[in-house]
Amino acid sequence: MIIPQRKGMMGDVAMLVLKNVSKKFQDFSLKSVGLTINNGDYFILLGESGAGKSMLLETIAGLVRPETGIIMMEGKDITQEKIQSRKIGLVFQDHAVFPHMNVFENIAYSLYGRKLKADKRKELVIQIAKQLSISELLNRHPSTLSGGELQRVALARTLIQEPNILLLDEPLASLDSRKKSELRSLLRNLHRQGQTIFHVTHDYEEALSLGTRIAVIHDGAIVQEGTPADIFKHPKSEFVAHFVGVRNFFKVRLTGEDKNIALSDHEIGIKLLPQKSRVDGFILIRGEDIILSHKNFDSSLTNNFEGKVTEIIQGINGINVIVDVGIFMNAIITTETLHQLDLKEGTKIRVHFKAAAVKFIPG
Repeated sequence: MIIPQRKGMMGDVAMLVLKNVSKKFQDFSLKSVGLTINNGDYFILLGESGAGKSMLLETIAGLVRPETGIIMMEGKDITQEKIQSRKIGLVFQDHAVFPHMNVFENIAYSLYGRKLKADKRKELVIQIAKQLSISELLNRHPSTLSGGELQRVALARTLIQEPNILLLDEPLASLDSRKKSELRSLLRNLHRQGQTIFHVTHDYEEALSLGTRIAVIHDGAIVQEGTPADIFKHPKSEFVAHFVGVRNFFKVRLTGEDKNIALSDHEIGIKLLPQKSRVDGFILIRGEDIILSHKNFDSSLTNNFEGKVTEIIQGINGINVIVDVGIFMNAIITTETLHQLDLKEGTKIRVHFKAAAVKFIPG
């Protein structure tokens, strides 16, 4: 196998550690970035365009030198090491394959510095091509390949070097939905075989489907890090919530004797379970926990508001219905419910949800 079986081999030593890494470039800078990527992680760096994802990737690879901070790999300081000495594999967004070489020559290129015999080089290329399902492409040139095929060739050329960690710069960005699905499956398989991966993207659905850990970067700084569940169910800021697609996230102040009423900036009072916290913060309500109806009814759904439908959007997990109740609330319903309620933009509707469905986040 060319892909290294590395899970569990390094004990307690992290694969990659960044400590207070900073770098200024024109009017942008990375700001004291700290990250720990453990052996066997599929680590996603998630952020908007211009947030610093690619700069951080290139800093880890050795293409950019940080002004402050250190980069450790398996306990060794590699901050000043050349890219060739880092045991890091980098796949660029634009693939960066050599147009004048065929696929076999592109994959074999990095092996020429290892003083291997020709038959051994051929054996390794055929092996990695088979693993990535591109054996039939070996005699073709890059100009004849699709985006998905080019991405596999770029991966093969990098993986044949047996990197300790694979760095991916927006690997799915230019692919259609079918090719994205195929490449996601390939990347999951590489990870299952033990390859540690650091993958940067702006697509939160991509992050959720692949990552074992996620860090969100904004304006050159890491603003939250954790498991996919941590990030998507417990965002720590309004920016993170909106960026990862959480719509019902509101800044509030707590009132009431038991601090069980959250007042939004628009003075909409939302009931929640009694809170020990005495500070202001945010509330989060899952769209799946919101019920829509044409009439009010007595139940444990202690929050009841009347509003008007402003948008109806087909989403991945259902139909998103945006209702203006003084603040915009997003309910996720089924197509069947949409037809039963005969919802259209402008329809008057009632919004219901339990106090227990409201999560309070201090600060």
